[in-house]
Amino acid sequence: MRRRPGIAGLQNAAATRDQFRLVGENVAKVRTDVMKEQLATFRTQLEEFARKHKNDIRKNPLFRKQFHEMCAKVGVDPLASNKGAWAELLGIGDFHGVQIVDICIATRTHNGGLIDLLDLCKQLCQKRKADLGSLTADDCLRAISKLKVLGSSFEVISVGKKKLVRSVPTELNKDHNGILELAQAEGFVTVEQVEKKFLWSTGRAIDVLETLLKEGLAMIDDGHKDGKRRYWFPCVTLSSDSTGAEAKS
Repeated sequence: MRRRPGIAGLQNAAATRDQFRLVGENVAKVRTDVMKEQLATFRTQLEEFARKHKNDIRKNPLFRKQFHEMCAKVGVDPLASNKGAWAELLGIGDFHGVQIVDICIATRTHNGGLIDLLDLCKQLCQKRKADLGSLTADDCLRAISKLKVLGSSFEVISVGKKKLVRSVPTELNKDHNGILELAQAEGFVTVEQVEKKFLWSTGRAIDVLETLLKEGLAMIDDGHKDGKRRYWFPCVTLSSDSTGAEAKS
């Protein structure tokens, strides 16, 4: 008959488990300390790399994108602060986000709070008096991602082949997105075009278009010989400047 372990045996087993647990915790701590030391070393090397190649990072959009991706892997965020060492090295920081907010607010009465990402980049370059190729859509996307602290109203949405930056808390549904995508062809749509494209009733087409009009995303143009009202959408045209001219013609 097999004997059951006594009290002394149970105590020895518990002590052994505690010893194994302590050894495991010590090993985990050593590994963590080593990883922290390696990351600190890598960040220092990354800072030296940034100092050495800062001109390339500033002037070459592709090189800058690859640098950002490398930083993200080790938890370094060069855009986190305009006052930190990274901003001093690279000349980048929260001011990108601040200027994006300024542009979104300044153009809101014209586009209803939706602006084409490429148009935003163009205006940001003009505001910074920089070459158009020196600031990419990827730079703008990274800066916009930092604006989430201001609320959910700042985000990037995809409509067809375009990316639009939304700076107002307007909720766009599938019907709204469909019309915005349709408008990309000419910058405007008519009720008849919407009916034909989506097989909607006249009432549904007018209701959705008027909703977009009330939200400030559309402008109306009744000055055509065919008598058909045009609903213009500045946010999906090639540039905000050309939109205004076309809508008035």
